Amino acid sequence: MEVEDVKISRKKPIYPVAPGLFKYLKLYQRDGKLPMSYFDLLNFQETMPVVDKFGNDTFWETPLYPPYLQDQLYDGLKIIYAQLKASGNTRIVQHKIIDRIEYCAFGNTRPFRIRIINRLNDVYDYFYIKQADASRIYGLELEEILSPNQVNYIYDRDTLVEEHIVGIPGDLFSKGRMYTPDYNQTRIAKEFVKFNERCIISLLGDMRAYNFVMQITPDFDDFQFRIRAIDFDQQFFEGNPKVYMPQFFKENFPYVKLSMEHLTEKTVLQYQQEERSSIVHRVRSERHRIKDLRDASKTQQLSTEENIKQLREGYAVFHQNENYHKCKTMTDIVELNVKNVIRQVKL
Repeated sequence: MEVEDVKISRKKPIYPVAPGLFKYLKLYQRDGKLPMSYFDLLNFQETMPVVDKFGNDTFWETPLYPPYLQDQLYDGLKIIYAQLKASGNTRIVQHKIIDRIEYCAFGNTRPFRIRIINRLNDVYDYFYIKQADASRIYGLELEEILSPNQVNYIYDRDTLVEEHIVGIPGDLFSKGRMYTPDYNQTRIAKEFVKFNERCIISLLGDMRAYNFVMQITPDFDDFQFRIRAIDFDQQFFEGNPKVYMPQFFKENFPYVKLSMEHLTEKTVLQYQQEERSSIVHRVRSERHRIKDLRDASKTQQLSTEENIKQLREGYAVFHQNENYHKCKTMTDIVELNVKNVIRQVKL
């Protein structure tokens, strides 16, 4: 494995949801009628910076709303939470209050993070309101289909509501917890290899350590680890193949170093093959859904011609497969990736 300072070319534009994708979202019940939109939350007067417990800037801000508007927003946000978590059953928010709204102007979709608290026991949860972006939605759907993870979200017009993905941010885990004595470093390295393989196949880009979380599950004799992506803004947009390979980001060097220390070339190949086999099983069980997603994606622009040309040429070299030169869209490349995986597993 290698590490280098991979650059994202420029800020990706927001791609609207085209009719084909909208039809897909209705078919698979990802759409909904929300009581408010993302743009309603933009009606704040000013913001205050949010700092962590050590006084460091978090890149999030607290928007300040007029009192009359804040009450309306809070009522709407509780209904949205009920739609996300309980199919609209508002009984689950009867004893909940919106604790705070936070805004990040740093990200592509300029998300809002909502913290909601049960006032009976102080248990809290988060969810996100974002500007709807077609490529991000495709990323969420590919995560649902090709990874072992389920994603929960609602789309309505210009608005995307996403469930909070629980876990330790990858950069914090690598700095403070990776070498915990009770943790098996080989298992962590194994999971990073599998995560790297999933990103290469699904064209999920910019998976630097702060864009994924580590989920840790105690087992009866050890701990299990799973890396989950939390940012899908760079789904098959960039033309540089290394953008889709987490191993090349300098922010992921601790994971690469761990893999080099605890894995051999033979075990890396073994774990890559395991992940490919898992993807094949998922594709077979969701073959109709992935076909519908592919058909929807071909009806709209999701990248530039320059990026598509650069990526198909780069993947042709990486995979030593001239068929990539025939790909006309980013989803053609994903489809060929999946077909190659199926062929490799059959061999």
